[in-house]
Amino acid sequence: MTRPAGAVLHQIAQALGPAIAPGSAREALRAGIGALAGLGISGLFLLSPAIDLQLGLYMIAPFGATSVLVFAVPNSPLAQPWSAVVGNAIAAAVGVLACMLTSDTALCIALAVGATITAMILLRAVHPPAGAVAMTAALSPDAIRELGFHFVLAPVLAGTVALVGFAMIYARLTGRRYPFRQFDEPGPHGTADHPAMERLGLSREELTEILQRYRQSLNLGVEDLARLIGAAELQAATHHTGPLTAADVMSRDLVTVSPQTRLVQVADIFRRHGFTSLPVVEDDNQFRGVIFQLHLIRRAREDAFRHDRRFLSAMSDLLNPRRSNPTRAHEIMQTDSPHVAPDTPIAALLPLLASGECDAVPVLDGPRIVGIVTQTDLISALARQSLRQELAAPDITP
Repeated sequence: MTRPAGAVLHQIAQALGPAIAPGSAREALRAGIGALAGLGISGLFLLSPAIDLQLGLYMIAPFGATSVLVFAVPNSPLAQPWSAVVGNAIAAAVGVLACMLTSDTALCIALAVGATITAMILLRAVHPPAGAVAMTAALSPDAIRELGFHFVLAPVLAGTVALVGFAMIYARLTGRRYPFRQFDEPGPHGTADHPAMERLGLSREELTEILQRYRQSLNLGVEDLARLIGAAELQAATHHTGPLTAADVMSRDLVTVSPQTRLVQVADIFRRHGFTSLPVVEDDNQFRGVIFQLHLIRRAREDAFRHDRRFLSAMSDLLNPRRSNPTRAHEIMQTDSPHVAPDTPIAALLPLLASGECDAVPVLDGPRIVGIVTQTDLISALARQSLRQELAAPDITP
């Protein structure tokens, strides 16, 4: 059956359109500033007066491509330190050898790039900009022959190490992770357990086999695959949560504190009520933030580190009711915690409360807080719903 011309054109347009999901302006700015700073610092290092610039090869174009990977897609296996440093270095070495073996430019380019690709795959160091490193060498055979293998050390190895090192620091400062997570590294609580969303019952070997089977080893790391599978399973679970909303399951009779409440009073409320979180409000329940017990611990730990003393002493001082300058709730509360509206489906609460990053989500009606959904509230609601579904299911026992 012949397909309509319009459908064929639409499919072609889709195939030629963007394949990458939309990115936020904040992430675009983060990556751009990182590349700007990384290349700027590398340039200062490589273009110092102590280096002979006669050959003009010390800031090479492939560094721009490396910057795209390490700053814009730091989770890619192609952007990891081993791939970047070893890939670029081996490409430079192969490029130098190719220039020594032949004086034919076209043959030199083909030999350098082809051999570089083979070597990178064998060394598990595939880094696309390395192909451009090899080609850069092949396009300047006279200069490369004069530099020899010094070209590998500077600019290639020195520049790549500088970019990768700055990318590690920049990622930590801007809330990203580089290098990417390892599958067997300690979880968020410092134990061998994976985060709850990533406990798939699949081993590292099984996840690796999946990546190899679908030829995705160059696109995803094992840890990232586990995170995606876990997120997909959780999203699929939300399709079975029914019509319940945040208003149906939230706690309504709230105990709150004001921004000026002393931490000793906050700690006392935690102790008396057994809460793990407290909303911070002003007049007429205007929501200002939330305090988790962890915030008290973090503040005491920071004070202990700042004043070079023991943690328990810092905690005792922090909660001292006779302290001359007591710490107030607004100094440690979290103002950017996730929150939802009363009509938000509980399906949307699952990823928020299952991630381990927070154990309570405020429910806001405009600027006012009207309730809070804790992990206990959500588990109880899901348990009741599961029981109702079991009772409503037909009995097919013969």
